[in-house]
Amino acid sequence: MTRILLIGKTGQVGWELERVLPSRGRVVALDRAQLELTDPDSVRKAIRAASPDLIVNAAAYTAVDKAESEPDLAMRVNGVAPGVIAEEAKRVGAMLIHYSTDYVFDGTKSAPYTEDDAPNPLNAYGKSKLAGEQAIAESGCAYVILRTSWVYAGRGSGNFVTTILRLAREKSELPVVNDQIGSPTWARALAEATGELVDKAVQAREATGIYHLAAKGYASRFDFAKRILEIAREISREETGWGSLRPITTAEYPLLATRPLTVATSKDKVRRVFGIEMADWEVQLRSFLTEFMKPEHRRSATSA
Repeated sequence: MTRILLIGKTGQVGWELERVLPSRGRVVALDRAQLELTDPDSVRKAIRAASPDLIVNAAAYTAVDKAESEPDLAMRVNGVAPGVIAEEAKRVGAMLIHYSTDYVFDGTKSAPYTEDDAPNPLNAYGKSKLAGEQAIAESGCAYVILRTSWVYAGRGSGNFVTTILRLAREKSELPVVNDQIGSPTWARALAEATGELVDKAVQAREATGIYHLAAKGYASRFDFAKRILEIAREISREETGWGSLRPITTAEYPLLATRPLTVATSKDKVRRVFGIEMADWEVQLRSFLTEFMKPEHRRSATSA
């Protein structure tokens, strides 16, 4: 049976992976208390103790704006630690699956980005994630790096979907940027697609590299928010009590970290090599909200 080490089990994607991966092998799932990414010795000891065949790294520093004020910490977690993990993966003969981001691009390309396009991150978070990609590639281990986009879930820290749902109940009007384009991706769908990749681990070892893996299709932040509230109204059967949305430009909503505008990515490579294609972002969103808006789920997510 395949020995799988999951790093970052309490995050949005990690929590879903802990439920997807056990059917694929014997899983050792670790959180920050068991493996501290800022401590290379902790990373090495954990990997050597597990002696895995496969490592899935779902841990990351994801506070995009906060990274501007603590770039060193972001770099240690997102840039340095993946390199240490990759070196240990090579040492024990394990394959590494690692998640990255479309924020490695500057968002100026008029067509979808492919894996061959040159990265040019605009913020500290994107720079740290790119450094992690480079460290993994330089390690010599067998790896698959999955660049994903606009991940959301019902658990973990606040994300775009849960934030929009909350603010729409608290405010009469919400300004939402309409010039940032991406592929909204449900963490569970991403975990399930990763499970498909694990099923093809032998093939993956022979197809080391970077792949774009996110929901099919693209949306602006504004269109994403609009669809969130449309589906929420439909599911809740409550037409009133929701704030309205007002489209604005990114320039009108300054944040600490500069965001790339159009980060549409081509998913042709992952479909061609592994036969993996995720559902459309609207299909994923409806599935998520149908589950998330059940009262029993909301109580569980809040207490987690």
